[in-house]
Order: sequence, then structure tokens, then C-alpha cells
Amino acid sequence: MTASLLLLYFFAFLAGFIDAQVGGGGLIQLPAMLLLLPGVPYSTVLGTGKVASLAGTAAALRRYLGGPDAVPLRWRTVAITALVAGGFALLGARAASSLHKEAVRPLVLALLSAMAVYTFWRKDFGSIHAPRLQGKREIITGIVLGSAIGFYDGFFGPGTGSLLLFVFVGLFGYDFLAASASAKFVNVATNIAGLIFFISTGQVLYKVAVPMAICNMLGSTLGARMALRRGSSFVRALFLVVVGAFILRLSWDTFA
Repeated sequence: MTASLLLLYFFAFLAGFIDAQVGGGGLIQLPAMLLLLPGVPYSTVLGTGKVASLAGTAAALRRYLGGPDAVPLRWRTVAITALVAGGFALLGARAASSLHKEAVRPLVLALLSAMAVYTFWRKDFGSIHAPRLQGKREIITGIVLGSAIGFYDGFFGPGTGSLLLFVFVGLFGYDFLAASASAKFVNVATNIAGLIFFISTGQVLYKVAVPMAICNMLGSTLGARMALRRGSSFVRALFLVVVGAFILRLSWDTFA
């Protein structure tokens, strides 16, 4: 096993650890893959990374939903949002080959900056679980946001988990733990949809993807366990750090 592959597996573990708590694992894993897999087509890098991301996200979700400290979900809303997001993620993956992703970066940068400022300004943001939408309003909101974020995940990808986390806290009124578990459920659906596209077009390196998936799962399990132990205030602080790093990275890609 080469040093490059060992580094890649380490970054897959680290991505899973961070993503399980606040999303943003793609900020770590994708650049590492692009650097350590030279000569591999970009679409194949994305497809290979999706295998690891799906495995890690599913492992984190299992940890959030299992055991005596399991996080309760509003299943109807989260399931409908996940179903819609998965369908639109498949559409986004198909659209990715014909549209310019560079045009999306400034919009995502502005959105993430607003998220970071709002979360930092509101000290109590995500500290109390008080769902504010009920009945049809909650379902319709889930469908609209699932469509938009699902398409974004299939089309562009990085930051989807952080966007979902913010939406579940800011619009639905969940605390950070419930929002993180809900975001993982939806993210599993979008990852499955994206992976269906990449597998069907033969854009997955399984010899690299399977060990990465195992490492991502280990990191995700530990990350979810830490989030449950530390609580919403810890997840909020980590969310600000990860979104801040993502803003710096996107700023560099957009303006450098």
C-alpha cells in the first residue's frame, strides 16, 4: 500500500468524523482525492468519493438513531424531504455534465456567509428543540427545500450537509442534534441517488472506494458519538468552524 493511499484513507476517516457532526466532510475528502489521485478524471473522483460519503453518512445516522441516547426524528417530514431530495439529486447529477458549476460558487459563498453570520450572532441558535412548523406547512417546506438542496448535492455537492443542518435549525426550529440527525437521513437519500448515476456510468474506482468507505464509517461513528456526548452547543461551535473553512476555500476558488 502506497503512502498516498494511506493518506487518502486518513482523510476519509477525518471527513467522516467532521461530517457526522456538522456536515462539510466533502471540504476535506474531495481536495484530498484530487491531490492524491492524480490523473483520475474528475467525475470518477466524485463517484468514488460518493461511495465513502454514503457509507459514512449511513453509519452516523445509525448511531444517531440507535441506543439509549437516540435522537427522535419527525419521521413524516424528514422522510418526504429525503425522498424529494433524492429524486432531485439524480436530476442534478445528470445536469452537472451540461451546466457550468463555476456559476454556482458565488451564490453558495454568499449563502454560507449569511449562515455563518446568523449562527454567530444568535447565541441561542439551535440550543432549544422547538419545531415551529406543523402539518402541511412543514411538509411543503420540506418538499421545496428538499428539491433545491437535493439538486445542489447532485450538481455541485460540497457543503450539502451543512446547508441541511442550517435549514433544519433555522426554518424547522430543531436543535443542532435533531437537525444533524435529520440532515443525515436526507443526505443518505441524496448520496444514494448520486451514486446510482455514477455507478451506471462506470465512474467508481472500487479498490479505492471500499477502503475509504470503511475509514469514513469509522470516523462517522466516532463523530456522531462525540456529538451526542457533547450536545448542541458543541455542534454549534464546530458548525461555525467548518462553515468558516468552507467559506475560505470557496473564496479562494472563486476569486483567486
